[in-house]
Amino acid sequence: MKILPTRAASVSRQGLCTALLVASLTAAVGVSPPHNTADADDPAKDPKNPQGMPHGTPNLTLPDLRPNGRPGLPGASGPGKEDTKDAATGIPATALDAYRKAAQRAAADMPGCHMPWELIAGIGQVETQHATYNGARMTADGTTDKPILGPQLDGNGFATVKDTDQGLWDGDTVYDKAVGPTQFLPSTWAQYGADGNGDGVKNPNNIYDAALGTAKYLCAGGKDMNRPEDLDRAILSYNNSRSYVNAVTEWMRAYQQGNVPSLPDRTGVPSGNAPAGNAPSGNAPSRNVPSGSVPSGNTPSGNSPSTKPQPSKPVPPSPGTKPSTPPAKPPTKPEEPHKPTPPTPPAQANRLEPVGDGKAWATSAGETFKERARVLVKDKSGKPMAGARVRFVVSGDGAAFTDGSTELTVSTGKDGTAEALPVVAGLKIGKVKVAATVVGRDLPAVEFAGTVSVLAAEQVVVVGEPKLQADPNSAFADRFTVKVLTKDGKDVVGSAITATVTKADGTTPATEAGKAIGPYFKGPDGKRTWRLEAGTTDKDGVLALPTLLTDGKSGEYVLNVTTADGKVRSFRLTVKAPTVPPPASAPAATATPKA
Repeated sequence: MKILPTRAASVSRQGLCTALLVASLTAAVGVSPPHNTADADDPAKDPKNPQGMPHGTPNLTLPDLRPNGRPGLPGASGPGKEDTKDAATGIPATALDAYRKAAQRAAADMPGCHMPWELIAGIGQVETQHATYNGARMTADGTTDKPILGPQLDGNGFATVKDTDQGLWDGDTVYDKAVGPTQFLPSTWAQYGADGNGDGVKNPNNIYDAALGTAKYLCAGGKDMNRPEDLDRAILSYNNSRSYVNAVTEWMRAYQQGNVPSLPDRTGVPSGNAPAGNAPSGNAPSRNVPSGSVPSGNTPSGNSPSTKPQPSKPVPPSPGTKPSTPPAKPPTKPEEPHKPTPPTPPAQANRLEPVGDGKAWATSAGETFKERARVLVKDKSGKPMAGARVRFVVSGDGAAFTDGSTELTVSTGKDGTAEALPVVAGLKIGKVKVAATVVGRDLPAVEFAGTVSVLAAEQVVVVGEPKLQADPNSAFADRFTVKVLTKDGKDVVGSAITATVTKADGTTPATEAGKAIGPYFKGPDGKRTWRLEAGTTDKDGVLALPTLLTDGKSGEYVLNVTTADGKVRSFRLTVKAPTVPPPASAPAATATPKA
């Protein structure tokens, strides 16, 4: 892939940084034990993944390679103080909060990924300089006050990606554009979009949603960010450029050094992924301007940052005369730029309570419980808490939610409650449990218990017409299949079936000296057995027995198929006598010819 040009003045440092990154990539991450990496749903495995194709011009400016605590700011002249914070690695407060919360959610939902918040921040810096591109600023909930859009992907200098969202996010019904603080394509957002701020909406223009979506995208396919090869593949899947990987990784490493001041939320410096026809003018500041500073020509009220308005001095009156007018008052100082207060941290869940009558659930095997797990989340003041994420996990032999999953996460509504999908019981009798916990909070779990029973069996019918005769030292050609029904003809799901082979009287086990004779099954240990716990009926009330084998013993036998309720279906079996080959005839005498 052609590496896209960049607006940064310091991209020439890429060669040096590339060598340093290659040598120290492993140091940027930890060590993780081997694990299975699934290819399914992994964008890094898709060569046609649109997100990895050219979809904008990323800002490949790198942070200064300076040890933590070195005096001075990047590019600043003169001495500095040892505790001076590196403003180049500062992050606006809302964006910093979003990155950290996304990593916390990833740790809870995708623990094997080991997602560092600094990696998400590296993507945010390179893509849109933490959602401050082109003067964008964020509202209190983390949504940008105007969309941050990449160029139209019509194939002119970038990839060709036809419209996939009917213009919902990018306003373009012909081609797609990258959207939001981490520049997701609409088609990618449709698959990996997330609700990071708990408002029930997945909005790529919201820094909390975008940060969590970025974590999901990078982790997809079972990748582990503690493995250098997975980290490399993940970033390449975002933009298939080695320079892009170098820039993101270097920013991640800079943030991991710990020198990351939280900057006030304000209009940022334009950088990276310029929308078509909306690129910043040629007076963009150099990379050495500290984040949050005001570039020339863009200061409040049009004043240049290099000069401050000077108050005029009053002219004193001549001696012996009274001034006709009082001296002019010095003009008031220009107002300081508005510094929005960082968003108040959201309330945290403090209590989780069950909702319902508390009675135990009950249903039949294969059926759906009428009851549903429902909980109430409260904050520290005891008020219902909206937007809290509740994880429901169902356990029990074969039990699952109606969508086929055994785990799902639901956000609480305005009333503070969250409700799971109904639970479908498995095909065996037993217990089912649904446990509810609050994601990211160490609160006691709330559990709901259910019992699975089996309908009463009334009759056992045979399915098909199995052949009831077999040769010795062979097998019956057909597997014996039965269907169990209730009194009113309803299928009995989960009915336990026992199969026994007896002698012709139907009750005496087909054994001699304790060993099975005649027809037999192979038990779980692979040995012959005349009695077998055959399993349970399926969702249609049907069970096919294992193949019935024969030894060299011929005769009449009975196969009994019995339910746990004692209902029996019997089959009379015949093992034919071995066929005796006819005796070989003596060869005819050969006449001796006469001489």
